[in-house]
Amino acid sequence: MGKLLLVMLVGVAFLVNGCSTVPDTAERKQVVKVEVKEAIQIFKDKDPTIETFFKNSYGYAVLPKVFKGGIWLSGAGGRGEVFEKGKMVGYCKMSQATLGFSFGGEFFREIIFFRTKEDLQKFKTGEFAFSAQATAVAISVGAAAKADYKDGVAVFALTDAGLMVDFSLGGQKFDYIKNSY
Repeated sequence: MGKLLLVMLVGVAFLVNGCSTVPDTAERKQVVKVEVKEAIQIFKDKDPTIETFFKNSYGYAVLPKVFKGGIWLSGAGGRGEVFEKGKMVGYCKMSQATLGFSFGGEFFREIIFFRTKEDLQKFKTGEFAFSAQATAVAISVGAAAKADYKDGVAVFALTDAGLMVDFSLGGQKFDYIKNSY
């Protein structure tokens, strides 16, 4: 059990700190692009009312694979693409560290919608961080129809796999790199 814990913590540390914001090869960029497209479709399949956010938001960030895991001290990390008016404009990386009662690991997907150009700009400049546990809406049929922006942002999450007991407080921090086309 002790070795498993050590492996999990090292893995979380790598994911949170070791993953660059921009995929380092054309092949990895293509993989992220496909994963983002797949994540968007999964969200739309789970809750068709989320289409309203895609149509009405100035921009959005899609993180198709975020891993969260740990025991007492936990971390999360993932990367994805950022869109402005429906066009991919860059890459983002999310990192999260929490302290509190946590046990296990899970993969989830996350989409962050920005109501206005100013809200997206705040994300791009690195001034964006929040406590996802307090603001994310778990996606299910009709959930998006009942959701609204809070401080210019609406966040939706969908658990992909894993099991995690988590009663922790913490925040997510994001890095953004403009796409160099």
